[in-house]
Amino acid sequence: VALSQDSVIGLRDPLGVRPLVLGRLADAWIVTSETCALDIIGAEFVRDVEPGEIVTIDANGVKSLKPFADTPSRLCVFEYIYFARPDSVVEGHSVYEARKRIGRELAREAPVEADIIVPVPDSGVPAALGYAAESGIPFELGIIRNHYVGRTFIEPTDQIRHLGVRLKHNANRADLEGKRVVLVDDSIVRGTTSTKIVEMVRNAGAREVHMRISSPPTRFPCFYGIATPSREQLLAARYDTEEMARFIGVDSLAFISTEGLYRAMGEAGRNDRSPHFCDACFTGDYPIPLADADDGKVSVQLSLLADTA
Repeated sequence: VALSQDSVIGLRDPLGVRPLVLGRLADAWIVTSETCALDIIGAEFVRDVEPGEIVTIDANGVKSLKPFADTPSRLCVFEYIYFARPDSVVEGHSVYEARKRIGRELAREAPVEADIIVPVPDSGVPAALGYAAESGIPFELGIIRNHYVGRTFIEPTDQIRHLGVRLKHNANRADLEGKRVVLVDDSIVRGTTSTKIVEMVRNAGAREVHMRISSPPTRFPCFYGIATPSREQLLAARYDTEEMARFIGVDSLAFISTEGLYRAMGEAGRNDRSPHFCDACFTGDYPIPLADADDGKVSVQLSLLADTA
């Protein structure tokens, strides 16, 4: 989104990797990345900005320009898993309901005998609700979240991330002691948060700790606007699932499959020739070519993204 003295310009990339919506409040027009921003100020959702579309808002109203040829869209599937707020609607789908469906699919793919399902708050809550509903195992808030601490996976150093985990979460011993616990989280990036959470839950007296992840293993970095680590720092790029389980300290670890993720999103499965979503962080299938990286070079932009987390 760009501002000039007399206009607002909103544009979306031709593949629609990132969401953008158009809203209205009385006589004012609004461009924002999520519908929840419209809800907060009492504005009306008008429509999604289409992939490759440029909207210009000025005193004469809204104008639309589509200078790019139509191509199949590739919205980032991680918007549904983690990035978007659960109270947003992305491309017509409730993020909250999508996360619950993912949790249900995860329970079907990776069941485990346990006493309670515990989300890693807050992003793990909807998937944990879905997992609990599908498995019939009670849902409990075994970890309490401090809401005045920011996200930890994008913090720049391990020391800050470790402190962030301790400040952000605290175990609810009354619910955890003596229990077989299934922790449900949205993803494992470096493993920093997961390791500390598991240690915290074990110290609270849990008899067994299992972890279920509502995304496939994150094996590749994102170069499309998200400050993910370099591939060497991604736990799933270095270890298989059993090795990750030992590293994190859980009795068992399972991720939803890529096919299961697509099923949860209403697809029959992943169409490898024309996937509906950008899932490059799981599959390495980058819809926008990384020309410098493919040539064995790392551009300034790519290196900056790689070094930020």
